[in-house]
Amino acid sequence: MPDVDLAIREAEPSDASEMAALMCELGYETTAAEMEGRLSAILSLPAYQTFVAILDDRVCGMIGTVVQPGYEHNDSGGRILALVISQAVRRRGVGRALMAAAEENFARRGITRVAVDTRLTRADAHKFYQALGYERNGYRFVKSIRDR
Repeated sequence: MPDVDLAIREAEPSDASEMAALMCELGYETTAAEMEGRLSAILSLPAYQTFVAILDDRVCGMIGTVVQPGYEHNDSGGRILALVISQAVRRRGVGRALMAAAEENFARRGITRVAVDTRLTRADAHKFYQALGYERNGYRFVKSIRDR
């Protein structure tokens, strides 16, 4: 069960600094200014939704999602683009609460399929998603093309 004092709300521009720290915990070095720019762009796009978890008046987790049409289906699908919980509060229900908020938001938007990517090295994340009913169904391949 999540902490009684845990609150989930939509992200706001003022959350950028704490969200940057969360990105760093996930292994993506991010400054507050960088996150301000990213968040400003994301919050202006209606297909995206970002939620933060608040505990003791601090952002302790975040989830970012997008709804998008696809080539394979007639209806749009949902993707979880980022989920990170502060190391200090992991295994206290924060991740489950954020996932529930995202899934509820998807359902309100008529989304019935949700996908999430996670690095191969994140075994705990794989177990977490499987415990929530997500199934592994493929592989993702990545290539940087900026040096062409």
